[in-house]
Amino acid sequence: MSATATATTSDSQAPEQPILIPSLPNDIALNILARLPRSLYPLLSLVSKPFRSVFSSSILYTTRSLLHCSQSFLYLCIRISTTSSLHWFTLYDNFPNPTKPPNFLVPLSATPSTLVGSALVSVGPKIYVIGGCLKDIPSSHVWALDCRFHTWESIPNMRISREFAAAGVVEDKIYVIGGCVVDTWARSKYWAEVFDPKTRIWDSVDSAQDNLLREKWMHASVVINNRIYAMADRNGVIYEPRTKKWDSVGIELDLGWRGRACVVDEVLYCYDFLGNIRGFDVEKGFWKELRGVDKELPRFLAGATMANVGGKLVVVWEKRGSGSGIQIGNENGKGKGKEMEIWCAEIEVEKKGEEELWGNIKWCDVVYKVPIGSSIVHCLAVTL
Repeated sequence: MSATATATTSDSQAPEQPILIPSLPNDIALNILARLPRSLYPLLSLVSKPFRSVFSSSILYTTRSLLHCSQSFLYLCIRISTTSSLHWFTLYDNFPNPTKPPNFLVPLSATPSTLVGSALVSVGPKIYVIGGCLKDIPSSHVWALDCRFHTWESIPNMRISREFAAAGVVEDKIYVIGGCVVDTWARSKYWAEVFDPKTRIWDSVDSAQDNLLREKWMHASVVINNRIYAMADRNGVIYEPRTKKWDSVGIELDLGWRGRACVVDEVLYCYDFLGNIRGFDVEKGFWKELRGVDKELPRFLAGATMANVGGKLVVVWEKRGSGSGIQIGNENGKGKGKEMEIWCAEIEVEKKGEEELWGNIKWCDVVYKVPIGSSIVHCLAVTL
């Protein structure tokens, strides 16, 4: 009798799973909800508490990944002039509501770090903010933004402090290069480090080669064909994790790579000294101008950044504006003085023949307004 009583008590204490959709098993309901666009989640969360709970659960995003329903989303970091702090945003597709702009930035929680010159990468659903400096003092701190729930977590520190480093992701491991002066044994050993998010351990990457120029300042980095390209002021380096070999960037790429860049279909895109977008074909070793976009886009002489969002080239830039608009530090919507507009364009790029790159602008519009003097720090894509 005691065994029966124990079983009954245990059964009575087991929590019941709330029903998502009446008359459907929860696993089938979860499969249905996981296939819906993520832009519908805020609206559908108002339907019921079970809906609100499942849309804020990790199992939903795991199901989306298994069903190959994941989507790429743009995340943007802006330093706001009125607060001198970093603010994060995500680009929201406002498909269900025709009364509002189709695309606009949604503010997220501010980063716990106020460091300048951090390196940023995304792995899975998380954005990693790596190093940086405060009052000219480099830091080894690392933070991660979980883009599923927009929460921050502290990550184990790097072995050494660094600022304005290069970073890239190969096979879900984070490689960080430079950002420190090689003037001690530790900085020489850990001039390049690798972090495994699964084990949460940093390890050194051997960079002690006679012909390798180990610079401190890195102004840009990308990953092409599982090789990390890191550009310094005078030269650049290439690291291939599979073979653990280092190489120098070729002269053609070194001379033409200016500012922030991204890779779409193994072509590196950035803007040149004339403010035009160009693409570098690594296999062929030369630059090509991106045609078909010059009439609708400004010349990006400064302040533009790019990201590969779902196979599209997304460009974000600053433009001086005026008038009223809701902005950080002025939430009542009444414009005080001048403001700056954040513009965004989504471009579909394609290769035509052997020599030409063409772009088709899908949309281009203002997505947010911030106080004058603010600046775009970085943008990158996250798959959710």
